[in-house]
Parts: sequence; C-alpha cells; structure tokens
Amino acid sequence: MIWNTMMGTSILSIPWGIKQAGFTSGIILILLMGILTLYCCYRVVKSRKMIPLIDTSNWEFPDVCKYYFGSFGQWSSLLFSMVSLIGAMVVYWVLMSNFLFNTGKFIYNFVHDINVTDIVPGTNGSNKVICPSAASGHPPQNRSVMFSSGNDTGFELFEEWWNKSKTVPFYLIAVLLPLLNLKSPSFFAKFNVLGTVSVVYLVFLVTVKAAHLGIHLEYNWFTENDFFVPEFRILFPQLTGVLTLAFFIHNCVITLLQNNRNQENNVRDLSIAYFLVGLTYLYVGVIIFASFPSPPLSKECIEQNFLDNFPSDDIMSFVARIFLLFQMMTVYPLLGYLARVQLLRQFFGNAYPSVFHVLVLNVAIVGAGVAMARFYPNIGGIIRYSGATCGLAFVFVYPSLIYVISQHRAGQLTWPALVIHIFIILLGLANLIAQFLL
Repeated sequence: MIWNTMMGTSILSIPWGIKQAGFTSGIILILLMGILTLYCCYRVVKSRKMIPLIDTSNWEFPDVCKYYFGSFGQWSSLLFSMVSLIGAMVVYWVLMSNFLFNTGKFIYNFVHDINVTDIVPGTNGSNKVICPSAASGHPPQNRSVMFSSGNDTGFELFEEWWNKSKTVPFYLIAVLLPLLNLKSPSFFAKFNVLGTVSVVYLVFLVTVKAAHLGIHLEYNWFTENDFFVPEFRILFPQLTGVLTLAFFIHNCVITLLQNNRNQENNVRDLSIAYFLVGLTYLYVGVIIFASFPSPPLSKECIEQNFLDNFPSDDIMSFVARIFLLFQMMTVYPLLGYLARVQLLRQFFGNAYPSVFHVLVLNVAIVGAGVAMARFYPNIGGIIRYSGATCGLAFVFVYPSLIYVISQHRAGQLTWPALVIHIFIILLGLANLIAQFLL
C-alpha cells in the first residue's frame, strides 16, 4: 500500500533529474535522499508516541504539529499539505493533457492511415528515439509533416483543434470538473490497482527499450561534450527537489500504517516500502539514462517526461500513455476530494458546505492546472518546486523540530542529536532555496 501510494508521477522525471545532476551523482543522491526521507518519515511515525499522558491513537501528523506549535503548526501544516496536493493535481493535469494529446494523435493517424514524421532530431529504425526540445527551449507542440496522401485540409484542421497546450488542456475540463464536484469519490478508489499496473508496465517498457537500444555511457567526471554530460553537475538540486516529492508520504503515513494488522512491524514495513520505491526509481532512471542513444543524440535531450522521447506512433509508449491517462483520471478526483476536505473543513467545519463553495474551490484548482498546461508544461519544474516547498515542512523541519523538542522536555536531548537535526533542517532550507537559483 505504501509503495503504491508513494510511487507517482515523479518516476517519469527521474531520468531527467539524473541527467541534470550527472549519472554518478544522480545515483548517489537517490540513495542518500531515500535514506534521509525514510529517517524523517520514521520520526513522523514515532511522533505521536513521544507525547505523554494524552491518548494520541486517533491523531494525524497535523494534530501533532498543533500540539507542539499551536495554531501556527495547525495552519502551516494545512498550507504545506495543500501545496503538495494542488502541486500533484497540477502535474496530473499537465501529464493528462500530454497523454490525451499523444493518444488522440496516434488514433487519428491510425484511423486515417496517415504517416507522420515529427520535425525533430531522432534516431532511425524501428526503435526510434526523438529529441523534442532540440528545436526550441520549450516543450514540443504540434510539429509534424504528413507524408501520405489524403485530406490535407482535414489533417491541418485536426492539428489546429488538437494542440497539446492550446486546446487539449481545456477539453479535460468537461470530464474532470464534474467529477471533482461529487460529494464522495469512493467509486474511483476501486481503480487504485491501475497505479500498480502502470508502474509495472513502465518497468517492462524501460527494460524492452533498453534491450533494443543497448547501453550508451561515457564517463566525463567534470567536463561536458556534445553527447554526454559530466558525472557531477552544479544542477544537482533539481534532482533533490524532484526526489523530495518522489519520496514524500509524510503527511499521510500515520493513516496508512493504522491499517497495519501488526503495529509492531510498522518500521520494518516502512523501510521495505522505501527500499522498493528507491529501487524502482533507480532502475527506471539508470536504465533510461544509460540506454539513451548517445550518439547520435545528446543526453541533454532526455525530457522531463521521458515518454516524450518516444514518438506518438510508438506502440509501447501509446499503451503506457493509455494506462497512465486512465489512472490519473481516477486519482485526480481523489486528490481533489482530499484538498476539499482539508481546506473547507478547516474554514467551514464541513467538507461540503454548499455546491457554490465546492465549485469555486474546484474551478480554482482546475484553473491552476489549465494555466500550467498552457504556459508552463514542465513537469520536472513543477515537481521540484512543489516537492521542495512542502518537503521543507513535512520532511525536514517538523519531524526534526518535534523530535528535538520532545527530547528536550524529557531531559534526554544530546548535543549530537541536536546538531544532526539542525543540519537536516538546514538541508531542507537549502534544497528549497536552490530550486529558485538554478
């Protein structure tokens, strides 16, 4: 359950993050961030038991924050929790627009027997890999040429009305906005298994692609050439920002572990879940980076969503996009429900005060997603900013401060423990600041 919950859209950006950090430093950072976030998550799990003389069996982590920090802890935990939820929903909207666009393009071309070649650099052969960002500094739009005979006007009209950023993000509103307004999205929880299926299929896709493409690595420790990046790069905080969200489960881990039949195994199960998640991220990130065909393409071509490196007519990528599209369309209403419950219950004491209140909130959330998909469809950037922001509070600051305060009150605080946890807090702060400097 923890593996399935933690494993989200960040997996698509891990290869890009490794490229930004450098191959060797990327692997090291995934291991270190996994260990660090696991320790902080362990501190969250243990936080309730460090409160004496109070029954905390039904408490969530925001309740613990309120106990230690008063109303500031209550409202700040709400704020950072909303950042994580809305950030995830924005990423989902950008990705759903991407997947819907490529799926529609594949189906249209297949039905009308149209052979289309994207005007971007790429490899030749049956296992084609493309470099969409080579033509400009922005994510690719509708850049293609039709080679087969047919209705040219119809094709041009399709490309005008089926545009990745200008039209498709708006089409999703008709489907998802009504779903967000449902009082209870419990129906969509039944499709939770799609998340596991999607990740398993992505691992299968990555394995098959790597088997056909082979390994393309060259070790340049600090220098860059036309096809390869250095092993250590100054842009490494971009990967740590992505990883903060990739390993983020701290705001709901207590709830998830409450369903564990053997509570004494919580730490063991949490550790196993983090190990499996880290192993999955490592496998996908390393294999995609290593097998990316350099030359003829540069490693800099690895996209923030690695599926964008495969053309829209690639069958395996088409299936992956279909899986992910349906998974996200079922998870999106659940995220909206969590955001609604946390925000409206805090302000109005009711998760559904009226249709008007819910509609206004949902329109604002959907509007944020549409705006990002239209003007800033960079999931790597969105993930690292939102991850570093919410991670500052829930991953680095609150667990460390709560531990230090509880140990101080119990008269058991030692200087090494104080220094270590202050260092963790400073790491979180540096992680956030670095996102805006690089």
